Amino acid sequence: MSKFHGIAPAFYACYDKNGEINPDMVRKFTKHLIKKGVHGLYVGGSSGECIYQSVEERKIVLENVMEEARGKLYVIAHVACNNTKDSMELAKHAESLGVDAIASIPPIYFKLPEHAIAKYWNDISSAAPKTPFIIYNIPQLAGVSLTMSLFNEMLKNPMVQGVKNSSMPVQDIQMFKMYGGSEFTVFNGPDEQFVSGRLIGADGGIGGTYAVMSELFIKADLFVNNGENEKARDIQTDIDRIIYKMCSAKGNLYAVMKEIIKRREGLDLGSVRLPLAPLYPEDESVVVEAIELIDNAISKWV
Repeated sequence: MSKFHGIAPAFYACYDKNGEINPDMVRKFTKHLIKKGVHGLYVGGSSGECIYQSVEERKIVLENVMEEARGKLYVIAHVACNNTKDSMELAKHAESLGVDAIASIPPIYFKLPEHAIAKYWNDISSAAPKTPFIIYNIPQLAGVSLTMSLFNEMLKNPMVQGVKNSSMPVQDIQMFKMYGGSEFTVFNGPDEQFVSGRLIGADGGIGGTYAVMSELFIKADLFVNNGENEKARDIQTDIDRIIYKMCSAKGNLYAVMKEIIKRREGLDLGSVRLPLAPLYPEDESVVVEAIELIDNAISKWV
């Protein structure tokens, strides 16, 4: 089995009361997730609020994660910035820390031709020449889809060894797995379809809600591995019910999940960075009801 499997929570940004990176909490949160039994960590992606952080802040986060995680589970560092130079700098830094892979979305805002996107990714990869590269396909946010022509072009780079697929059509996972080859890794991205993604061929999952209910995703992964598909379907239903409840808040989803972690686990990760919407007073009922759903599901399944 490839080391890139199982459950890899997308790491949340950790801020102090002034909204600055909190290195101590980064380390505590890392240790917390390791203790939960997850298989890997995905650092510096959407859940880490990467587009609202500076290059230096992102380095600080990854350095502190690696202090706790090195040798204990795999770490994938998302290094994309909206320019090649900064992305290459983060890739080089990540390789120097010994991460297991780097990852990148395509450049956003300007609509680039596929040859320019391929060059962007290959330039990033060249800055970390000994480290596997994971393409992050999230067209609903990046505005660019990983087409088969772009995918085949990227496969010419031997360090391109996986895709984190967050497009909603689950068959995309099957397609990338089929044409990537038996040793090629595909991660399921949308948490609401984790079980479907695994059943159609994903090796594991990277998800933004994993950290708030790691036990449930670990159990769902185990059900799939054991061929207990009815149980996998039913636990996915409970997971989705929790996700839909958290998404009903006025505040940003990550603000809701950080508050849940604070109340359930005693870890204060801070709020979210503007312009993401923080929690609002009317979100109290959402937080309380989501915690009850999580507690009930864990009691039921774990």
